[in-house]
Amino acid sequence: MISFNLSKRNRLFYFAVLFINLTTSAFSADNTLRGLIIDIETNKPVPLVTVELIEKNKLTISSDSGYFTFNNLTDGNYTLKFLHISYKEKLYKINFSVNTNKLIIFYLEPNSIEISTVTITESDEVKSYDDLLELSNSLRGKELLKELGFTLASTLKNETGLSMRSMGSAPSRPVIRGLGSDRIIITEDGNKTTDLSATSPDHAVTVEPFSSSKIEIIRGPKLLTRTSTSIGGLINVVKNEIPIQIHDEIFGESGFYAESVNKSFLSSVQTEIPFSPFTTRFEFSKNNSLDINTPEGKLKNTYSNNLNMSGGISFFRNSDLIGFSARQYSLEYGIPGGFIGAHPYGANIKLFRQQANFLTQFKLDNFFFDEINLNYSFAKYRHKEFEHSGRIGSEFKIINNLGHIEFKHAKRGILSEGIFGINIENRNFDIGGFVFTSPSTSFNISVYGYESMNLKNLIVENAFRISFDRTSPDEKKSSKIGFIRKRNFFNYSASLAFIYPLTNIVHIGMNLSKSSRVPTIEELFSEGPHLAAYSYEIGNPDLKSESGWSSEIFIYHKFTKLYYNFNFFYYSFSNYILPRNSGKINYSIFLPIYVTQGVQARFYGFEYQFDWNFIDNFFVNNSFSYTIGELTETNKSLPQIPPAKGISSLEYRSDNFIGGIKSEYAFSQNKVDLFEMKTDGYLIFSTFIQYTFEYFRQINTLNIQVENLTNKIYRNHLSRIKSILPEPGFNIRLVYKLFFHL
Repeated sequence: MISFNLSKRNRLFYFAVLFINLTTSAFSADNTLRGLIIDIETNKPVPLVTVELIEKNKLTISSDSGYFTFNNLTDGNYTLKFLHISYKEKLYKINFSVNTNKLIIFYLEPNSIEISTVTITESDEVKSYDDLLELSNSLRGKELLKELGFTLASTLKNETGLSMRSMGSAPSRPVIRGLGSDRIIITEDGNKTTDLSATSPDHAVTVEPFSSSKIEIIRGPKLLTRTSTSIGGLINVVKNEIPIQIHDEIFGESGFYAESVNKSFLSSVQTEIPFSPFTTRFEFSKNNSLDINTPEGKLKNTYSNNLNMSGGISFFRNSDLIGFSARQYSLEYGIPGGFIGAHPYGANIKLFRQQANFLTQFKLDNFFFDEINLNYSFAKYRHKEFEHSGRIGSEFKIINNLGHIEFKHAKRGILSEGIFGINIENRNFDIGGFVFTSPSTSFNISVYGYESMNLKNLIVENAFRISFDRTSPDEKKSSKIGFIRKRNFFNYSASLAFIYPLTNIVHIGMNLSKSSRVPTIEELFSEGPHLAAYSYEIGNPDLKSESGWSSEIFIYHKFTKLYYNFNFFYYSFSNYILPRNSGKINYSIFLPIYVTQGVQARFYGFEYQFDWNFIDNFFVNNSFSYTIGELTETNKSLPQIPPAKGISSLEYRSDNFIGGIKSEYAFSQNKVDLFEMKTDGYLIFSTFIQYTFEYFRQINTLNIQVENLTNKIYRNHLSRIKSILPEPGFNIRLVYKLFFHL
């Protein structure tokens, strides 16, 4: 029996909400077609859409609430055409019956998503490298709700090329093609999140994915507008904390998320309230989870409790915008113990992040640049790790100031899009407890540029980033790990991408880049135990910047019935920075010693994915990714490289319903570093349904997913605790969202 650990009052309330919304009533039989138009990203109604009933040569416009009607229809097949300046043109074919007609929900895709317009022909023209990423690595709308997990990493783990580093339920982080650490940047609305999740596997990502409207993965040349690490990626969680448009009505969403495997429950509400020329946005969420259940028993001390709040306000004048937002994120969670190298009873972590963001957008007339954006973020992060006795083992504090100014232009002759900017960041890092890393300050200033060009059939994108970094410890001193002193770094990165159409539906492309990354404070100056991570960490104050070259070749095909993408990649690093298990033990506290090194390394592999509408409403999906990571000089394996992994599914899709069965499979990982545990392959099955319906003029979405149907024992190779117990067992996950407007 499933228990979600709700109070009696909460159980009655949420099941009452479900009962009321599920008991929808059909309209009485008549000859009227009733429709509701919804934004596929935000699930909000779309007003003022021109709707054409082609067979009857009739036109109408949707109301402020997104509704439209056509009267005096007979039974038969009809084609509806939807036109709106802010959305992609869309054609829908429907079968209408006067005896069974109900409200029909139609989804439109915003023009802000840079994929090609849906047309009546079976072609989908690629316009930029971003188009490929938008289709292959972006979650939004119904797809996002279907994949929504307890954390950001669990939400993205089934995307092609992505894996999940984990250490329990809360401390998990995405890994792209075997690359982790701060080679993967995580942002909210383009603002860098300040936490320590990139530095250690026991540190959690301070992002709540439930309230997001879109999650996008950015690679290629445009990545250099945010980071100098062109080999890796950026994961942007879109929430629009600072509202970017003003509506005529109050919009919002509320809902809950629940899982049986750890008895977790999350409730959330967010809303936008306009009072022209201002718009405000408020968000609140809270979740609790208990220890994870596995087929071999309970994984103790894997609980988590989270509270998340934010507020934002924007002022609009013509096409200009000034906005401000503030967020507080707090999390408490457990790290399991009881095995060699771990604390006997595990550890407990409490953290919070406070962040304020300021944004201005100004439109320009009669200039080369169309827009100027000025952004500033202030963040305060506090992190404490407690032993079982309650004594503080480690304590971290970060104060971060980050700002950038950007100049953008739209189409100018052969130039399709351009971005030029300056970025400044100052980060104060303080440490306490039994960690002896030197408190330090890091400073960065960067200049970057990006251009996209359309040279007839050839699309070219290029970008550069020049950076100066200074890392300054509080005091200069000699230490067992070396001479700790101020370090200066000067780096450049560049990227170039080509896309060429072999036919009007098949495209081939290439991406070449030079990447650089400055060693972090932890990689330079760490010196001491990190109990929650089960390691004694030794940095290297003499490290040079990480430097690498990458190449990718891809083939892309997209039309109405079939989409596929093949990608082959090769990365070469001359100074790849990583902490490696030395095989030695610090016997005073019985922790394995990890030493930070800069080594020559290479990564190579391939990915593919396809989506085939093989008959009527039935679709077959498959994706597969394989990465090899090696030390260049010895050909031996790098640590923590994910095994070859695939996802296959069979789905039935209609306007309001999605259902199917999915399999996840991985091969054994025997290519491991010294002192690293090998893992066996596995095959697990899941099933899912999603139903969207309208009730009292509000949109409801219910998603039910049953994971690991056979309660199979399997292990995630990137889990630091795989030697204790396997991954979660049989699990039922419920996601419900109500999208309302007043």
